[in-house]
Parts: sequence; C-alpha cells; structure tokens
Amino acid sequence: MEQKKETGKKGLFGKFLNSIERTGNKLPHPATLFLLLAVIVVVISEIAFRSGLAVSFYDAKYKTEKTVEAVSMLNAEGLRFMLNSATTNFTGFHPLGTVLVAMLGVGIAEGTGLINASLKKLVLSTPPKLITAVVVFAGVMSNVASDAGYVVLVPLGAIVFVSMNRHPLAGIAAAFAGVSGGFSANLLIGTLDPLLSGITNEALVAGSIEASILPTSNYYFMFVSTFLITILGTWVTEKIVEPRLGEYKGSHNTEDSMLVSRDEKKGLKAAGIALAIFAGVMLFLTVPENAMLKVDGSLKEFTYNGLVPTIMLFFLVPGLAFGIAAKTVKSDKDVIGYMSKSMSTMGGYLVLCFFAAQFINYFSHTNLGIILAVKGAEFLKSIGFTGFPLIVTFILVAGFINLFIGSASAKWGIMAPIFVPMMYHLGFTPEFTQLAYRIGDSSTNIITPLMSYFAVIVVFAQKYDKDSGIGTLISTMVPYSMIFLLGWTILLGIWYLLGLPIGPGAFIGL
Repeated sequence: MEQKKETGKKGLFGKFLNSIERTGNKLPHPATLFLLLAVIVVVISEIAFRSGLAVSFYDAKYKTEKTVEAVSMLNAEGLRFMLNSATTNFTGFHPLGTVLVAMLGVGIAEGTGLINASLKKLVLSTPPKLITAVVVFAGVMSNVASDAGYVVLVPLGAIVFVSMNRHPLAGIAAAFAGVSGGFSANLLIGTLDPLLSGITNEALVAGSIEASILPTSNYYFMFVSTFLITILGTWVTEKIVEPRLGEYKGSHNTEDSMLVSRDEKKGLKAAGIALAIFAGVMLFLTVPENAMLKVDGSLKEFTYNGLVPTIMLFFLVPGLAFGIAAKTVKSDKDVIGYMSKSMSTMGGYLVLCFFAAQFINYFSHTNLGIILAVKGAEFLKSIGFTGFPLIVTFILVAGFINLFIGSASAKWGIMAPIFVPMMYHLGFTPEFTQLAYRIGDSSTNIITPLMSYFAVIVVFAQKYDKDSGIGTLISTMVPYSMIFLLGWTILLGIWYLLGLPIGPGAFIGL
C-alpha cells in the first residue's frame, strides 16, 4: 500500500498521525498488548496500595458516601481474584454476547445476499457525495438503540465504502465516529438521557439544592449537535482520513456487478414485506400501555436485555425471506451454514476479548480509574476558573478522564456530586453542567482502548487490513476526536453567548 504511505507524509499533522500509527503498530498484537497492560495495572496497583492512595467522595449513581482505596493485586487476595474471575471476566464481557448474538442474524442477512443486494440499492439510489454523510448520520442515530451501532453500523460502513471502491477503513472510521464520537447527539431521546439526568438529580439532593432536571434537559442542543457531528464527521472522513489512507488495494475490492438481478429484486421485495411484519409485531409488543414486553409500564428491562436478540431477529427474519425468494436458502442446512460461517470469522475476536476483559476488569477492581477521576475533579475545582474558561476546562478534564473510565454513567456518578453544586453556586444550571460533561465524554470515546467496544473495532479493521492494529485505529480516529471536541466547544460557546435554551425549560444560567 505504497500510496497510503506517500499520502500520509504530507503536512505536519499527517506526520503526527503517522507517528501515532507507527508507534501503536510497533506494539505487540492487540491481544498481547491488553495482557501487558493488565500486568502493568497489577504492578501499579501495588505501588498505589503501598503509598496509601485513597479518595473520599459522594457517588450520585449509587447514592452513597464512599472512601475508595487503591487495591493491590500483588498479594494472596489479588492472586485469588485473578484466577477466580478470569472466566467470568471473559463470559461477562459486555461486547462479547452483544456481538456474537447479533452476528447470528447478520450472518443470515450476509450469507443469503440480502446485505449485498440492499447495498447495491443504496449505492444506486444515493448520490455518491452523500454516502459519507449518510453513514455518519446513521451512526449518530443508532445511539437511540444503545450499543447496536457498534455491532451493526461499523462493519456496514466498511461494506458500503468498499462497494463504492472507497477505502473500507474510512467507512469503519466514519461509522465509528458517528456511533461513538457522537454518542450524546441524537434527534430522539435515548437511553443515556434519563440515566444521566437521574444522576444529576441525585447530585443536587446531595448538595442540598432544591432543584431537579428532566431527561429532555439537553435535547435542543443535542438535536442541533446531530447535524454538527454529521457535517464534521463527513468533512474529516473526506478531507483527512481518506486522503491519508490512500487507495485501497486489498482483496476485498468489489468486482461484482452493481446491477440488482431479478432474483435479488424478488428477494428484496420479500425481505421488505417480512421486515414490515416484524416491525408491526415489535410495535404491538412494545407500544401499547399493557404491551407484553413492558414491566410495570416500562421498557427498561427490554432495552437492556432484549434489544440484542431483537437486533438478531431484525436481520434474521428479512434475511430468511430474502434467501427463500432469491433461492439462496433451500433448506435449514443453508441457514445453519450461514450462521456457522459468521461465527467462524470471530475466532480472533474471542481471543482479543479474553485479554481485553481481564485488563478492563483489573483496572476497575484496583480502583485506579475512580481515584484518577476524583483527583482530576478536585484539581479542576481548586484552580479557581470562572465563566466560560471554567466550562472549557471542565470539558477537557471530562474528556481526559474518559480515557480511563469507559462508562459515561460511572464517571458522571463520581463527577456530578462535585461539579453540579460547584457550578450551581457559580451561576450555571445543572442542565448546562451535564451538557458540558457529555461533550467531553463523547469526544474521546473513539481513541481510548478502555472503551469496551474498541477491541471489536480493531477486529473489524483487521478483516480488511491484517496489519491494522491499535495504532492504526487511534491514528485514524484522532482527527475526529480533535475536531468534534473543537466544533462542539465552539457550538457551546455560541449557545453561551446567545443565551439560548439547551432543552425544554432548561437554560445556561440560573
């Protein structure tokens, strides 16, 4: 891939990204790297424990005062923990079940030819200039379905791009930027909104402040942010990422005719009918007041536990209908074969997940991430900034802490009791403080290996470039992270200067 190297050398910023990629890719295999990081965490935990490192804070997520000390893993208890938890760390690794279950359905849709035929339709009906924007926008909107975008849209981004003879890694980057970098933006209220607002309200109670906020408190700003992230993500993909990657010369270049065959047209029609019936059934099961999938009138349990199997069925049902109509499914053996083929491609991912799960679990068990978050919050509180410079610094600190604690709610549970009352007494509403946190949190999701789906994205990239590693992914995503952080902060500054409402009944100042 000589062209990629030549293109990447242009400009100081290009050299900076190349240095990140070279350094990252000189590291061992990602699985080995996670193993080494786990060992480093074990060693640091002993040093932190011996130095008596500890923090005290109010955790708004769990509504309790906490004193957290560094936990050593270089003792008998630590050794027992590492051995006894190794299996459950792996089997309980959140992305593992999500990816494998969803891939059963995706395997049917891909094996029968539904995805290929659908992409032909998409490519033929969508102006080429809009493809990148469509991929990024779809990624942002997928956040309403929690983690679905990581499993579905990121690999589809690669397929869409390679079908148009564009670099598949650029497609992965565009989709990943939308799904994860734009995690807080959406045109709809998602699962994160009530989760964060609940923590903010608890922080207000802990600070003896008689106020509360609604899940819609950031809606106006996040609605506009959807278009901002789409525009910025499209620009970064086409002006920075693709030129740097150069021409794709891998074996996945599409040589197939872009014309939709007669059998494929029949299959698409059958798949459309099947999907409409499936959607109708799901609406019946979820929308009515006494719907079967609701518990006490809420879909919370379904959202957290039933959504992934639903995603599987979302692909499996139209995939089967397509296969039967297009004659790519003749018996149940074909169906199981397509599922088995999709699972067989996940071997490397399973190995990577095992070591990634150990590292992330060790980091959590030792309390190093929590200690870093509290110390960072205390530092920001102590520097004495006021006005918008304080907000900008707060965004940067939130983004930095996000590199070490992946969960948005866990970080906010620690930071909210410190910052919500502090900002309130400086004249900022709790809604605005929460909004600033969300900007910092979302912007750096795409460059931290501690984000639980990061390992998944590395595996997706290696399907098209076996030499891709953590360095490749981070260097590809750094421009998105920087531009999103800058663009979002500028938008917030404009909002701040104009004094616009950030949500229904929610403003910047008290």
